Amino acid sequence: MTKREIGRRGFLAGTAGGLVAGAAGGLAKPAIAQERIEWNMVMPWPMNAPGVGVNAGRFAEMVTAMSGGRLVIKLFGAGELVPPFEVLDAVQNDVAQVGHASPYYWQGKAPSLNYFTTVPFGLTAWELAGWLYFGEGQALWEEVYAPFGIQPFFAGSSGVQAGGWFRREVNTVDDLKGLKMRIAGLGGEVMRRLGVAVVLTPPGEIFPALQSGTVDAAEWVGPWNDLAFGLYKAAPYYYMPAFHEPGPSLEIIVNQARYRALPDDLQAIIAHAAQATSMVSIADFAFHNVVSLQPLLDKGVELRTFSDEIVEALGEATKEVLGEMAERDPLTRRVHDSFTAFNQQAARYAKWAELPNLMMRQKVLGV
Repeated sequence: MTKREIGRRGFLAGTAGGLVAGAAGGLAKPAIAQERIEWNMVMPWPMNAPGVGVNAGRFAEMVTAMSGGRLVIKLFGAGELVPPFEVLDAVQNDVAQVGHASPYYWQGKAPSLNYFTTVPFGLTAWELAGWLYFGEGQALWEEVYAPFGIQPFFAGSSGVQAGGWFRREVNTVDDLKGLKMRIAGLGGEVMRRLGVAVVLTPPGEIFPALQSGTVDAAEWVGPWNDLAFGLYKAAPYYYMPAFHEPGPSLEIIVNQARYRALPDDLQAIIAHAAQATSMVSIADFAFHNVVSLQPLLDKGVELRTFSDEIVEALGEATKEVLGEMAERDPLTRRVHDSFTAFNQQAARYAKWAELPNLMMRQKVLGV
């Protein structure tokens, strides 16, 4: 297997067991004056941010441990080595060799990166993982990142996110007009179509912006992260779920030249550490979001859902935004078509499996 092939989805999906055994076997051999490699890893979140910063740290520790100290990754939180929204530039320019982020932070450089994170009314966490690992997703993702010299890896998902914290209730489309909201990704462009003034601030600046009234509403992640960031102190109304983030992904991006220069076993270790991180991240969010909702309610938070009127308007605006984006260039069109086709299939399956299952559980448990 060539070094290039190790990074492809065929490695991730089809030969995981063999490569793990191969990597382990490589580590068991006597060391022959092997060079210690030190890499820097950057991210847009604080070091201790639940789910994101913590799991980036787990990845770094896994790589260091699995390589027997041959590849050591030093992690830097937001602003410690580079500004939060310069993670991609840092990895591309070899200021750092690894980054942990969400692909849609770089949509200004390549709009199609939204599809590898999340789109409004799109794939859930596990559906997105399926498209990446077993569908066309990973190959297309690598093609999008190729001009930047980046090797991407799926690093998990926060699951269904929350729609945001609002200082006042929003019941109609008119209530959204003129609202200043911190919202990321394509959700921001969709909201803009409905008259919202969209702001994107780094994660560490969300609370002060909401508390001071710089923004009237803000979305971050979900109960676990939002509780930790204290957003309930700044706004009383918590809208769930997020129309725009049904399963947003996290990514590990590696400087491609550095990655390809590694021996095969270290490439395999990076890929498998990313795969392990993706599983742990999804489970981490799944558990902690569940147990964090009640503490928010205990603090007087008022849960809301978006009205049918707002959802319908968001849906129409989403169709416009995605349709326009698909016409940007041939590669974006291919990504759009692949994602959209699988999203339609996933929705049909969910109609007869996931959705009825959840409804039956709610009925039996009386929730």
